[in-house]
Amino acid sequence: MHHIESVTLDELECWHFQHGQAQLLIAKQGAQVLSYQIGDEPPIIWLNEKAQYKAGKGIRTGVPVCWPWFGNFERNPQSVKAMRQSDEPATAHGLVRTREWEVLEIDDAGEALHIELGLPHIEGGLPGWPHDVALTLSIRLDTQLHISLTSHNRSDIPVSISQALHSYFAVSDVRKVHVEGLDALTYIDTLQDWKRIRQNGDLTFSGETDRIYLDAPQQLSIVDPDWHRSLHLTSRGSRTAVIWNPWIERARQFDDMADDGWQRMLCIETANVMDDVITLEPGASHTLGVSIASKRLKP
Repeated sequence: MHHIESVTLDELECWHFQHGQAQLLIAKQGAQVLSYQIGDEPPIIWLNEKAQYKAGKGIRTGVPVCWPWFGNFERNPQSVKAMRQSDEPATAHGLVRTREWEVLEIDDAGEALHIELGLPHIEGGLPGWPHDVALTLSIRLDTQLHISLTSHNRSDIPVSISQALHSYFAVSDVRKVHVEGLDALTYIDTLQDWKRIRQNGDLTFSGETDRIYLDAPQQLSIVDPDWHRSLHLTSRGSRTAVIWNPWIERARQFDDMADDGWQRMLCIETANVMDDVITLEPGASHTLGVSIASKRLKP
C-alpha cells in the first residue's frame, strides 16, 4: 500500500508518496519529480538543498520536464523554432516546467504505484505556441522509478518538438564516478563551440561538462564506487543523452545551488534534440521515457 501526504515547499504545492521503502516527492508545478530515495540508502534523484520553490520559476533539482523545446531556443532545429509564434524572448527549456499540472489518476496495483499527471488544456495552445497537443506525465513506482512523457497531437497539422527529462542524479562525488555505455559514441561538446567529438572509453569528470551524445544506447550506467552502487538508466523513445555538470565556477553563478553543490549531482537527460527531434503527424503520439534502477556493486 502507499501513503500520500500533501506538503508545501515555500510557494509550491507538492505531494510526498511512500510505496514500500520508496519515497517520492513531486511538485504540482511542472509535474516535477523533486526527489527519489529507497529506505536509508543514499538518494537516487538529487534534492538540491538550495533549490528555490517559487511560483513561475524553474526548480533546479529532480527531473524538470523540458518541452516543447530543449535548452536555448535558438539552438533548436528550424522545424522546432517554426512552431513558435511570438516576438518575446523564449525561455530556456520550453514552456511547461513552470505551469500547474493536475493529477489525472493515482492507482495502487499492489506491487506498483502509478501516478498520472496532465497539463490542463488551454484553448489556442500555450502562450506563443498555438498548437493543440495533449501532454501527460506517467510515473510508475515499483522496484524502479519509471517516468514517461507522452505527447499527443490533436491538431490538424504536423507539430515538431524537442524535449527532455532533465534528470539530476545524486552522486557521492562527481569526481569519483564514471558513466558506462558511451564508448565510441559521437558527442557535441557545447563548451568547445559545438564541436563533434568521438568518446573514448567511459566518461569521467574533471571539469565543467555539457555534452549531447548522439545515437545513444537504451542503457547507460552511473557507477559510484563510494556509494557501492550503480544507477542503471533505460531510455525509451530517445536516441539522445545530454550529460551536464556545472563544476566550480558555473555553480557559483547560480543563486539556487550551493557553491559545492556540483559535487553531489550529475545530469543525464533522456532527450529528443538535434537530429532526434520529434515530428508528430495529426493524431500521432510519442512517448519519451526513462526507467531508473539502483544496484549494489559487487565487492
